[in-house]
Amino acid sequence: MADLFDKQAKEYSMTRPTYPDELYEFITSKTPNHDLVWDVGTGSGQAAVRLSEIYKKVIATDTSSQQLAFAIKNQNIRYQQTSTNMSKSELERDVAKQETVDLITVAQALHWFDLTTFYQHVTWVLRKPHGVLAVWCYTTPEVDDNVDAIFQLLYKESAPYWDPARKLIDDKYESIHFPFQPVEGMDHTGPFRFVTKRLMDLDMYFTYIRSWSAYQTARSKNVELLREELVDEFKRAWGGSGIIRKEVRYPIYLMMGRVGDEVPK
Repeated sequence: MADLFDKQAKEYSMTRPTYPDELYEFITSKTPNHDLVWDVGTGSGQAAVRLSEIYKKVIATDTSSQQLAFAIKNQNIRYQQTSTNMSKSELERDVAKQETVDLITVAQALHWFDLTTFYQHVTWVLRKPHGVLAVWCYTTPEVDDNVDAIFQLLYKESAPYWDPARKLIDDKYESIHFPFQPVEGMDHTGPFRFVTKRLMDLDMYFTYIRSWSAYQTARSKNVELLREELVDEFKRAWGGSGIIRKEVRYPIYLMMGRVGDEVPK
């Protein structure tokens, strides 16, 4: 089982979409100080690395040692494995002291969190009143009409194998509990839409699908979501024996806010 999760973590780090500069520029423009970031659920450290180019120090945490094993190292990033239910003392020891963090980021992970506890941690470590919480998710990939039609069939078949929290992503984080105030210059907390793009051949596209938790869950139940006939349909739709690279687009939805006078619940 450990080998399975190691393999998934490696595939995840190889194929996870990168986030566009426009996203980071929008977020970082809303924090007047650029000293300290806490990147929560950092995974392979993709967001942490980009943020380390703008902020003096990044604390990047994850509960998964498998994910952190593939994290990208950088001089001003400290990676830290944390417990699932981190206490206030652990928070201060492993992350930051009270009201010292300028920005907290969560990329494609908030839907897994115990929000009540996490929002208490956010309130405790963020600077007042200008510290910012920015959380985002990306939804299903878009290629072209032919490929997307087959993908939607696959995605529908994968539904029983996703954790129920996946629905929050399908809802573009519109239904997620987010009890924060708009940041300066904005009249709402989102979601704000961005798009990330990358070139993929069909093998890379399949590797991305195999990195899904739903795919791994289905395999554990002896169900192959990428069955042979579906793979053949993808090949025909992709064209060029799957060797040609196509632009794959991932819509991104960002929620962003700051702590107000009342403690979020």
